[in-house]
Amino acid sequence: MSGPSPSPDDFEAYRADIEAAERRVASEIDPGGRGLVVAIAVFVLLASFLLPHTGTVRGWDVLFASNGSGEALVTLPSQLFMWLALVFGAGFSMLALLTRRWTVAWVALAGSAVASVAGLLAVWSRQTVMQGHPGPGFGLILSWVTVIVLTFHWARLVWARTAVQLAAEEERRRRTAQRPPRSVLDDINRPEDRPPGQ
Repeated sequence: MSGPSPSPDDFEAYRADIEAAERRVASEIDPGGRGLVVAIAVFVLLASFLLPHTGTVRGWDVLFASNGSGEALVTLPSQLFMWLALVFGAGFSMLALLTRRWTVAWVALAGSAVASVAGLLAVWSRQTVMQGHPGPGFGLILSWVTVIVLTFHWARLVWARTAVQLAAEEERRRRTAQRPPRSVLDDINRPEDRPPGQ
């Protein structure tokens, strides 16, 4: 024999907990296989900072304007790109993978997209440098391509998560619309609802 069947009011008591759990799940991402690709891309991006950015000037030298970056005429677009790649391409990407937060993934996407454009300007500025100065190095090209790959994968992760969030929100709206309207007076015990002896 089974016990009494649960009434709709029993489920109503757990509704707030269920909705809180839905919101928590909706604010997280599940990178799946893309998480491995993003982790590898972050590693490649950090390794590209050790490679020549232009001539003998490495990516780390561009970041801190050291080791001959002035003589090689490293310009502001190159420095801006390297800082954006470090902060958003590496930093926020690792943070998003570790925390699995949707908002951090959005920041990683937005910053990587801006870094992709800055990378284009950095490569262009190295190709149009005055005669006698080195052009773009392998490290610059590799870091730019890696940031573009990161932007692509973060966009796929964030937009896929957006579709799931919209579906969960639509389901919540549908359930709310199907529920009969309630007022404050509905929660007050009616005389026929009171237990005997009161």
